[in-house]
Amino acid sequence: MPSYPLLQSLHGPADLKKLPLEQLEKLAEEMRQAICEQVAKSGGHLAPNLGVVELTIAIHYVFDFAEDRLLFDVGHQCYPHKLLTGRFDLLPKLRQSGGMAGFPEPRESDYDLFSVGHAGTAISTAVGIARGDQLTGQEQRKTVALVGDSSIVNGLALEGINSAGTLKRQMLIVLNDNGMSIGDPQGALANYFDKVRLNPLYQEFKDRARDLLKRLPGAATLEATVEEAYHRLGEMTKAAIAHEHLFDRFGLLCVGPIDGHDLPTLLDMFNEVKDIDHPVLLHAKTVKGKGFEFSTDDPTTFHSPKPFVVNGCKAEVQSGGRSFTSAYADSLGDLMAEDESIIATTAGMPDGTGLAKLSEKYPDRILDVGIAESHAAAMCAGMAKSGLKPFVTIYSTFMQRAFDQVFQEVALQGLPVRLCMDRAGLVGGDGAVHHGFLDIAFLRGLPGMVLTAAIDEPTLAAALKFMQSYDAGPSAVRYPRDSVPNPVQENTPPFELGKANKLADGDDLHILAYGYPVNHALEARDDLHQQGYSVSVIDGRFAKPIDIELLRELIATGKPILTVEDHSTIGGFGAAVIEAANADQLETKNIHCIGLPDRFIHQNSRGGQLAEAGIDPAGIGRTVRQILDALAAGKTPQINVTTTRPARAMR
Repeated sequence: MPSYPLLQSLHGPADLKKLPLEQLEKLAEEMRQAICEQVAKSGGHLAPNLGVVELTIAIHYVFDFAEDRLLFDVGHQCYPHKLLTGRFDLLPKLRQSGGMAGFPEPRESDYDLFSVGHAGTAISTAVGIARGDQLTGQEQRKTVALVGDSSIVNGLALEGINSAGTLKRQMLIVLNDNGMSIGDPQGALANYFDKVRLNPLYQEFKDRARDLLKRLPGAATLEATVEEAYHRLGEMTKAAIAHEHLFDRFGLLCVGPIDGHDLPTLLDMFNEVKDIDHPVLLHAKTVKGKGFEFSTDDPTTFHSPKPFVVNGCKAEVQSGGRSFTSAYADSLGDLMAEDESIIATTAGMPDGTGLAKLSEKYPDRILDVGIAESHAAAMCAGMAKSGLKPFVTIYSTFMQRAFDQVFQEVALQGLPVRLCMDRAGLVGGDGAVHHGFLDIAFLRGLPGMVLTAAIDEPTLAAALKFMQSYDAGPSAVRYPRDSVPNPVQENTPPFELGKANKLADGDDLHILAYGYPVNHALEARDDLHQQGYSVSVIDGRFAKPIDIELLRELIATGKPILTVEDHSTIGGFGAAVIEAANADQLETKNIHCIGLPDRFIHQNSRGGQLAEAGIDPAGIGRTVRQILDALAAGKTPQINVTTTRPARAMR
């Protein structure tokens, strides 16, 4: 890694405060170069972090977060913060085991208060901390929430703002407004911020805001009352942009928009507002991907790219194998071509879910609602009620946010809304904040819900075809963040409700796997065969309903059954198998289950995480041998899938 003299001299924010102001621009340049160089090697969140460099420097230069509190919304904008808080040495292993997590991570540093990767949370947690400090006599600790990538439009963020307006103490919300979500921003609030940003009096307002704050009576010693400051700024805002800021109505003192890359302005403004004894929202205009032409020109592609190569002003992202995401989009596109009633929606992730490639062909049938998963599910319930066939396309980790609407508006009504969950299972570098390890558990308990999973591209297409024609109630399919493997079968049979699919015979043990781990089970079977073990492999296909006829047949053989899944074993596929056997009064003592353990698995390669959980081919093979060897010795099998946990970046 090249030398970054200023950046490498910082072992914490105290060192930053020793730098003269004239060196901060150079520091910002070094930070951008270091982040870009590392993300080019390892992948990660690039454009969001490039856009907040000056904001982060200014916040740390003015506040003291050894004492004060800093909360992040959409935590993927935290890399500059980590570099300023003594973690430069962790950057070379970004998103890898033992290196820098891609999201705020308290295990790394006391400067990270929450491990967080879902949008909309920072304002609520900041209000809670502010109230807690006030009630425990620590009101001198200032609270700052940094919000970005349009997460301000999330319902929870608005709930937090509503509560923040009732605080009677300091709290600062920094709105990093880059005119983007993960893709293009959506909705009326996004249009509102566009109007504020693009107002021709923007520059004049920035200058006048700075001057007026300095002219407030007693501003230098903060003797002016909050009411006076609020009144004077409100009048200035109306004069400058012809209307009050939206969040004035929530009881916040709203300042801006200001230039989020102008360090002198940022430093002045943070110094002016940091001690105001009232909640303040500082609206900063930034450029997502700033510093590199390729990232500012295409901030969506470079939001979270795979490793890439920079060639002049351009960058080429390394291509991997064909992804499940691409396979999903192509299969859904085929269905949309033949069925005009199909509508697909996503929540701020048109590229990440593959729907962006369909939106040009079907602009009225591909809907992005922004970071609003609950709304997406409820809206699709309404469309199903009107006779359409909606497909809700959301990452498994984000489907959790829509659970109440899937319960109330979808399942309770018996509506045929189709849930398509990308990134199911372990997701690699994003780590614990993004694993999709709960969807079976929280959806399986909903009456009338049907749950399926794909193992390759043909089964994904077959699952979607089944869901297209299934109108008796809600249905769901899960698929991983991975490349599609070679087709498991030459001719994939269609999905039939509650029917599994036997893929390979064997005499000693039956592996009943669900979703992508079926591929690992087949690979393990081949290795086990070389070692003298004979194992059958069945693709479970459905976690609800379970194929009870097949289960009766397997239990009747008297041979052990091993369920495998890339989901928590608590409430997952294996639990569903045991519950189905119990309900049918079948013997369950020979059923063994492996899946994700009852602990969080942190950043690593996806392969490393699968190995840690013991559900890679080697881990499955090891468990099969433990079971069969114990039985051969006349002992009760004791499954132990614990492996050595990888080193963690702990401070």
